Amino acid sequence: MDGSPAVYDDRARIDCFLLFFIYPIGYMVYLSFHDWNFVSPDKNFVGMNNYRELYDHPEFLQSVENTVIFTLLSVGITTVIALLLALWINKPTKLYGFVQGAIFSPHIISLVSIAMLWMWLMDPQYGLLNWLLDLFGLPQSEWLASPDTALYSLVIVAIWKSVGFNTLILIAGLQSIPSYLYEAAELDQSSPFTSFLKITLPLISPTLFFLVIINVISSFQVFETIDIMTQGGPLNSTSTLVYFIYEYGFRFFQLGYASAAGVVLLIVLSIFTVLYFLLVSRRVHYQ
Repeated sequence: MDGSPAVYDDRARIDCFLLFFIYPIGYMVYLSFHDWNFVSPDKNFVGMNNYRELYDHPEFLQSVENTVIFTLLSVGITTVIALLLALWINKPTKLYGFVQGAIFSPHIISLVSIAMLWMWLMDPQYGLLNWLLDLFGLPQSEWLASPDTALYSLVIVAIWKSVGFNTLILIAGLQSIPSYLYEAAELDQSSPFTSFLKITLPLISPTLFFLVIINVISSFQVFETIDIMTQGGPLNSTSTLVYFIYEYGFRFFQLGYASAAGVVLLIVLSIFTVLYFLLVSRRVHYQ
């Protein structure tokens, strides 16, 4: 029995889990208590110094603030827009099928291409967005060049990239709702808004719950667009937690310090996920 294929498969899964999940996390925690420059084999134990320095480091605190603002805006606005679009194009016609494909297309485009496209669109002097603002007599923006608008410009890019994927997932959720529920609501002379609140929203709550979770995790891990478009600037206004970890780990070669920031990110995501499941999942309606 011990030599059966099923036992070997279980052992292989456990080994992979330990190798690719437990070991990297454990090693990161280990490095967070050491001072290591990534080149020297010596790792000097410093205890909690790395964590204390993080707490007193203005750049790290600003990175945390930027990450929270980016997550709240991008996830919140994306979810609302995706829900409105899903309600609008959830129709079995060729036209709306084409619209669904057009909306989804940004999700499959590489982040490098998207970043280059939006860098041109947001160019303060030659960009299309400022040309359109000037055409309508509106004040132009510095977009990525100003610390006051750079982070919000990245939020726009994130929304444009992810809204199509969220829309299609919500359409799938809408199409799983039994049609007889809406027919019964029509017989009761319920308004469309009442039907949305009493039928649609409760029945797609598992889908919304899933999208919020994956979008929050994705927003906390945002890196590519920042690295290509702003490199954390101007004046550290777009540096996020992941970019901060990358910078101190692979540019400044402070692996212990970067690992401490990685542990903080891991704790934040873990706490958020657990709290969200405990507090919100109880109010989610499952069919």
